[in-house]
Amino acid sequence: MEKVTWKPGTVLYPLPAVMVSCGAEPQDFNIVTVAWTGIVNTDPPMCYISLRKSRYSHGLISKTGEFVINLTTKELAFATDWCGVKSGRDVDKFKAMNLHPLAADKVKAPLIAESPVNLECVVKQVIELGTHDMFLADIVVVHGDKKYLDPETGAFDLARAQPIAYSHGKYYAMGSFIGKFGFSVRKKKKKKTNRSR
Repeated sequence: MEKVTWKPGTVLYPLPAVMVSCGAEPQDFNIVTVAWTGIVNTDPPMCYISLRKSRYSHGLISKTGEFVINLTTKELAFATDWCGVKSGRDVDKFKAMNLHPLAADKVKAPLIAESPVNLECVVKQVIELGTHDMFLADIVVVHGDKKYLDPETGAFDLARAQPIAYSHGKYYAMGSFIGKFGFSVRKKKKKKTNRSR
């Protein structure tokens, strides 16, 4: 195989494209689109988002120490992009995109009602990295939309929501199912054969 070499860059793709809601009072509620996000710990459950200091939401989250990560879908792709290029200093993003804030259980920042999954987060540490500040946070409550529950098993089926991902400036719908965790080492079941006597 022949490789091409590039200078160091942010090419760890794809990433989830999420809408982060913040603000403690309705007049301050805002949404910022983030791709620099992920899980960093299991117990306690922890995640991070990275924001530029210049972003309006950076100031809101720094002030309150709270935010909500709202997963996005193919249906929410337009709103996801729009909330990433417009500033909350100039426009009410909830109103402009016809999104609805819901009261959270443990944080003052609102959930986005249209999102299939909402993670309430409390900031534990802010790490200055250079162009971005990383907000390291505990996930204190998770909400899931009931319409994505399997009626027979009760299991949550996020794939039905058609999540989207961000890859080098472009959005993509989630692809087809290829296997469960551990499928590469799972023993195959032997086929039963019927033998007549």
